[in-house]
This record gives sequence, structure tokens and C-alpha cells, in this order.
Amino acid sequence: MWFRNKFNNALSGVAAGLVVPVIAFLVFFLLTRHGLSLPEYVRKIKDIGNFTEIMSVSVFANIIIFLIFNRLDMLRASKGVLGITIAWAFTVFGIKLF
Repeated sequence: MWFRNKFNNALSGVAAGLVVPVIAFLVFFLLTRHGLSLPEYVRKIKDIGNFTEIMSVSVFANIIIFLIFNRLDMLRASKGVLGITIAWAFTVFGIKLF
């Protein structure tokens, strides 16, 4: 109960919406790195042209935290996650466009 009251605000949702994709990217990196270091891995995916696709997959992890917040009836926090997910989507679209 105290968890819901303390973290049911938009700032908590925004923080979760920023942190969860980074964690998802790190998990994706650990599963697919094939012996590369992180800078080499990022350089390789940029050279191949898969950077926006991997960003999209990482941001897709926000749906999990959004559904958890929604299930726990933490609607303010889920609004923060939704807002930052839309911002991520515009960022990915902007990178893809240019």
C-alpha cells in the first residue's frame, strides 16, 4: 500500500520509462554481443543500420512496466511511462528520418 502511495506520480513513471529501455538494451547486448565490448557493439549496430530497430525493441519493454503500473492502479505513474514512451517513439522516428 505504501508503495502505491509513494510512487504513484508522473515523475516515477518518467524515471521508469527512461531506465527500463536502458536495462532492456543491456540485456539485449548481453544476449547478442558475441564477444564484443559495448562501444564496439554500438559502433557495429550503427554501421549495419540497426540502431533504430534495437532502440525500438528496447523501448518496447516499457509496455511491461506500463501494464504493471496499470494493474497496480498507479495511473499517474502509468501516464508518465506513456508520455516518455511517446517521446522515445518520436526520437526513434527522428533518428530514422535523418
